[in-house]
Amino acid sequence: MPINKQKKSARYRGSHTHGGGAKKKRRGSGNRGGFGMAGTGKRAGQKKPTILTTIGNAYYGKSGFHRPKKIVKKINTINISDIEKRLDFYVSKNLVKKDKDKYTIVLLDLGYNKLLGAGLITERLEVKAPLFSKKAKEKIEKAGGSLSN
Repeated sequence: MPINKQKKSARYRGSHTHGGGAKKKRRGSGNRGGFGMAGTGKRAGQKKPTILTTIGNAYYGKSGFHRPKKIVKKINTINISDIEKRLDFYVSKNLVKKDKDKYTIVLLDLGYNKLLGAGLITERLEVKAPLFSKKAKEKIEKAGGSLSN
């Protein structure tokens, strides 16, 4: 046995067809009947016995089910400071109601569904929001307002 045996792929270098005969003979997946289970189909009568012995009746028809994907709703957030900056605008558009020194805000009417607690607050706010952070609740209650679902 030789010490340095040359690999077969190296021997084929420069041989044009690498031992495959005519150029067209090794070209494409059609030369081998397709990819994967191609050619084993229901209409290939001569192959049915082999499919039935190897795979069984499970090869034919569909099986199982796909679980429907959850629809994830986007969470639109807004900070307390942003609401306070735009209070006059919201009141002018009748999106926020003002009673004496208290503002009543329904967050969904403004197009948001979560209230975050960034920034400072000086006004009394009565906010109805589906989602809110702990800091937002603390800051609103500290300023004399209330926060509910």
